[in-house]
Amino acid sequence: MSERNKELEQDFNPELDLKLERIIDLPREWIYEAWTTPASIKEWFCPKPWGVSHCEVDLKPGGLFRAVMLSPEGEEIPNMGCYLEIVPNERIIWTDALLPGYRPAPEPVSGANLYFTGMILLSETQEGTKYLAISKHRNKEDCKKHEEMGFHQGWGIVLDQLIEYVRSIKK
Repeated sequence: MSERNKELEQDFNPELDLKLERIIDLPREWIYEAWTTPASIKEWFCPKPWGVSHCEVDLKPGGLFRAVMLSPEGEEIPNMGCYLEIVPNERIIWTDALLPGYRPAPEPVSGANLYFTGMILLSETQEGTKYLAISKHRNKEDCKKHEEMGFHQGWGIVLDQLIEYVRSIKK
């Protein structure tokens, strides 16, 4: 694990942050690709039967991340933010508190309807890839709200869908 990933993991604050951690028997390059390719994101990003109707990725610090979630009834819920840090096959950090170009967002533009910073940290292990997803919040109330919305279950489901999708295309 890189020193930077160790620092980010050690900075975890259980009062303000949520995390999902798993060891996955896939190469981290495949997981990173699934997180950074719009066509892939559309396949796994929302718990089914939800889907993604549109996805844009400008994979650079200050670049746009946008995924429009589509409910089974046809309602579209935008998720938009700004990449903060990108290290291929190792780390993706973004926030919805900023819009592309680091422009402050006037209000949350996410299905969670709260500001957060998301991190996907990938590192090699003997068993495969350590996958660590962290959601950082500005206060305890937002953290609790995100947890009560089903952070662990929802992010766990989409990780399962990501794994299933990657396995289906990398046979």
